[in-house]
Amino acid sequence: MFSFTSIKDYQSELLNGQTTCVEAVSYYLQQIEAHQQLNAFLEVYSDEALLRAKELDALLQNNQSIGKLHGVIVALKDVICYKGHKVSAASRILENFTSIYSATAVEKLLAEGAIIIGRNNCDEFAMGSSNENSAFGNVLNARDNSLVPGGSSGGSAVAVQAGLCMVSLGSDTGGSVRQPADFCGIVGLKPGYGKISRYGLIAYASSFDQIGIFSNTIEDVALTLETIAGPDEYDSTLSTKEIPSFSKLLDDGGSKYKIAYFKEMLEHPGLDPEISASMRQFIQKLTNEGHTVTPVTFDWLDYIIPAYYILTTAEASSNLSRFDGIKYGFAAKNDFSDLTEFYKKSRSQGFGKEVKRRIMLGTFVLSAGYYDAYFTKAQQVRSILLDTTRNIFSSYNAIIAPTVPSPAFRIGEKSNDPIEMFLADLYTVFANLVGIPAISIPLFMHSSGMPFGVQAMVSQDDELTLLQLSKKFMQLEGKD
Repeated sequence: MFSFTSIKDYQSELLNGQTTCVEAVSYYLQQIEAHQQLNAFLEVYSDEALLRAKELDALLQNNQSIGKLHGVIVALKDVICYKGHKVSAASRILENFTSIYSATAVEKLLAEGAIIIGRNNCDEFAMGSSNENSAFGNVLNARDNSLVPGGSSGGSAVAVQAGLCMVSLGSDTGGSVRQPADFCGIVGLKPGYGKISRYGLIAYASSFDQIGIFSNTIEDVALTLETIAGPDEYDSTLSTKEIPSFSKLLDDGGSKYKIAYFKEMLEHPGLDPEISASMRQFIQKLTNEGHTVTPVTFDWLDYIIPAYYILTTAEASSNLSRFDGIKYGFAAKNDFSDLTEFYKKSRSQGFGKEVKRRIMLGTFVLSAGYYDAYFTKAQQVRSILLDTTRNIFSSYNAIIAPTVPSPAFRIGEKSNDPIEMFLADLYTVFANLVGIPAISIPLFMHSSGMPFGVQAMVSQDDELTLLQLSKKFMQLEGKD
């Protein structure tokens, strides 16, 4: 029977004739069918994936050159465009929209031999921390179906957690890859801003959004990153620095690191005591291994959530203004008297509650009477955070922190309290505000029976150090 441990082992089995791409796709299609209750997939490309697998098997049989991700089975969050396939951002307003082009990241996956098996459920327009905001129902945590998987990339996280694909892509605007990775006990990487092209990613907040990667191993994340990162003429925000062969450079030769942590994060009253204790024990372990781990004063913790939500909702209100029911997407039927009424009806009926809340908040903070009081102040906080971060990385290789304040919570537990839900992002939004790479690494188990991890962050364009350090952390905890 087919089994998967890593891309390297899988491709070795393909080359040795021990398995085939068709066998792998057939296995994952069976697994997806058997786990439909998780609601991780909105659509599965069964026939197409099998046909692609046959073509890839034929390449191998004919001794033709193969790509880095030959036969690797990937799922896409439903905000990443794939030509000729539906992309809805888990929203009624785009429910039947078919993409007319593919995201650059998808093109790069296909060029290196990947097989796209389907699109994953998510919070509507990537707005949420629990995957309870999808227009097409909740995604369930595979470890405990009464708990949320995290959001907004919950479907992509669960697809890897439950063994429904090998790797998946999500998007991370304020923690939407790292938080569900933590709740699901897998690896979740948010590269630095400008590392992976955003062309073909449906925008939430354009100066924050970044495509991220889910997998079970650091090696698979590294290989996927080196495949989809890099220059793109369609995204002018991309870094021009050369992309290393991350997967071949994970062994750092036993380097010792200077690591900072924010004591205010570990002392925060909202942090679960078990997570705090595990973090402190881990810090001691790192010290015992010869690394320098130092507390750094961080006076801005109380400002990052307000600044993040002011700036992202402002950008969202602008980005989502295009969804008016005129050119494409949901349109109100026979229930309006003029064009203004048509816009109101279409958007009111097409958007969900959380999306409407954020659009209204963003419109408010951009309005003439409040722009300077809110938006300008938030931009000033962001600027201060950028300077603070540069200063820290002038002396340290990395920052570590909890990924989330608590392990996965119950479905519905925070639904009626938006502020409490927003606080779930307390430890993740910092990396998006300053645009640095960050990763959630699954290291620990809570007494509740749910996993949780450590978040590591590094300076801009230093994903290699982040991956090397993550590999070391996994080895230190016996997870590698």
